[in-house]
Amino acid sequence: MPTYPLRNPTSSLPQGVAGPSAHSSQKPIEDALQKRELRLMKNREAARECRRKKKEYVRCLENRVAVLENQNQTLIEELRALKDICRHKVE
Repeated sequence: MPTYPLRNPTSSLPQGVAGPSAHSSQKPIEDALQKRELRLMKNREAARECRRKKKEYVRCLENRVAVLENQNQTLIEELRALKDICRHKVE
């Protein structure tokens, strides 16, 4: 039958186990700081990627605007030419 350590009535820890020391109380703080730094780093990367995608999207929209403006100008000129042809036929 295995033997289990007796508990000290003034402590909830088993005998032979030391209580929290100055070093072990810093561990949760260090872990929290590491998690925060990691989260901030991931957030910066995500923000950078988001800005890159937005620039690419805006560039695509600007290209599309340029193509549509050229197409619109071509159609306006074609319409003007067709109106001139119709006007000459009527006269």
